[in-house]
Amino acid sequence: MSLKTGFSNPSTSMPPLPEYPRPLLKRNSYYNLNGYWDYTITKTNQMPSTYDGKILVPFSPESSLSGVNHQLKPTEFLWYHRVLNDPRENKNDRVLLQFGAVDQTAAIYVNDCHLLSHEGGYLPFSVDITDQLIADENSLVVMVTDVSDTSYHARGKQKLECSGMFYTAQSGIWQTVFMECVPSTYIKNLKITPDIDTNSVSFELAMVSTDVSFNTKNKIKILISEGSSNPNKSNLVKQEFREEEFLEQELREEEFLVQEFLDQEFLKEEDFFHTSFTINLPELHYWSPEGPYLYDVSITYGDDVIESYFAMRKISTGMDQNNILRLFLNNKPYFHNGILDQGYWPESLYTPPSDEAMIYDITMIKNLGFNMLRKHAKLEPSRWYYHCDRLGVLVWQDFVNGGSSYRSWFVTIFPTIFPRLATLIKDNSYRLFSRNDEPGKKEYLSDMKRTVEYLYNHPSIVLWVPFNEGWGQFDSIKITEYLKTLDTTRLIDSASGWFDQGCGDVRSLHIYFTPMRFRPHKRALVLSEFGGYTLRIDSHTYSDTTYGYRHYKTNQDLTDAIISVYEKKIIPGIEKGLCATVYTQLSDIEEEINGLITYDRKVLKIEKKRIQKMNQLCMREASKMK
Repeated sequence: MSLKTGFSNPSTSMPPLPEYPRPLLKRNSYYNLNGYWDYTITKTNQMPSTYDGKILVPFSPESSLSGVNHQLKPTEFLWYHRVLNDPRENKNDRVLLQFGAVDQTAAIYVNDCHLLSHEGGYLPFSVDITDQLIADENSLVVMVTDVSDTSYHARGKQKLECSGMFYTAQSGIWQTVFMECVPSTYIKNLKITPDIDTNSVSFELAMVSTDVSFNTKNKIKILISEGSSNPNKSNLVKQEFREEEFLEQELREEEFLVQEFLDQEFLKEEDFFHTSFTINLPELHYWSPEGPYLYDVSITYGDDVIESYFAMRKISTGMDQNNILRLFLNNKPYFHNGILDQGYWPESLYTPPSDEAMIYDITMIKNLGFNMLRKHAKLEPSRWYYHCDRLGVLVWQDFVNGGSSYRSWFVTIFPTIFPRLATLIKDNSYRLFSRNDEPGKKEYLSDMKRTVEYLYNHPSIVLWVPFNEGWGQFDSIKITEYLKTLDTTRLIDSASGWFDQGCGDVRSLHIYFTPMRFRPHKRALVLSEFGGYTLRIDSHTYSDTTYGYRHYKTNQDLTDAIISVYEKKIIPGIEKGLCATVYTQLSDIEEEINGLITYDRKVLKIEKKRIQKMNQLCMREASKMK
């Protein structure tokens, strides 16, 4: 059955997803390249001379929105082509071509010159195309291959032969493509680290320069102000004006000190110049789901000006008044009441059909009274996290799983029935965990580092999940230690579900069929998956096949079941040490119909007011933790 969410309305006059795709490092120079490109699919890697038709970027060829509806095979080559004009007004500028994500490998050509090959279907990358541009029209060609689940590469829940809990594999360009013009010396990366214990925020900048006369004596100017997305700001303008003016004055004084400091602190590393500095804030506004306060920041280095934002918040663990280990937010116990979110849409698969679609999902779960989303086996475009940042939703972020074909008896059936026995199995049994591949392990570590760099500045992300249910799991103790060197500001659920190796910040349980029993643990105790209850809504399903756990026939029956497990197990479990829950799941996906809403996002399958009341009771019980 063909389903659509109603959030997409592709127009020939307006490209899809026109919003600025990278809110954490924003420039005025922005040229969106989404829209119709030429495409063809071939059996060889010989560049084609003609193309078969049009594809709507950034939707994958497998999706209906792309206009192609073709499953790219591991032996096929997908070619994109479009014409580019030189966007520069200042010919001394450089032109960067930016890709949000291309699944799985991409080769970039400008005017038939090969500039870059990139591997990894989930992470952004860029290429400087300046030296290949000519005055007239320029040819951009992207060649894509995708072996999907036939190899060890990161793939998430994609499967060429999809069914049940594994979904349609997608390929190609699936996030926004754009160009930007930058000066010869520009800010390449920005890392922001808040510290509420010292009332300070640290900035680390990486600069790139093609100018042989690059002068490290250039001053960095920084201005911090109240974020434009802060709730009710328009109603507080008069109240906040003097405070805002005072903050600006204080930071201008700080700016002078920063400038003087930076004259001596540039370090050359590889192709980047690095520097760092710390600013003390005169007054703190904490970020939380109840009050997602953001600070805007503008940074100028030479001729380059970028805009970003940050939040003052702290994620940690600590003992409550009863000596039970809890998850802490801003140095206080805080219960994470969450939903599993896999980020699929019927007409566009991995790609959100619009900004509105992203906002709808996030707002919907928050309106129901939940405060957290676990982003499962997938990375989203930066704008998705931006909306979580500004709307106030905690995010548990999975790293994308890889490895060879999984043994369902080992990673699903056995640990579901015998969860305690699963914890006795060591994850250096690489064959059992589908991780005999040494290149795949190295690729996973590389992707982990790049993922942390990509998402580090988003305050909504509070916990990393390296492995889920043993899918491609290996050496999780060493992996957890490595991840801590990349990010000391967040918590880690090292092995979500089963095959726990005793490391990480939380003891993570998946309970679908066995009884729920909770007791305090030496790590914070979290129920990182449960539920999966199904309700089939006619005319809003993807297929005639139903996948899920415990089937119900009416909205009331489904709501009764969810409330029952909260009242009998979850809420009483908080006193016994339970620190977080993740209900499966936000929406139906293809054959899996265990969502709170249908796959097309048109029907809320539970009784809203009753679920809101349930969550109020849950958070009220959690508030007793001191």
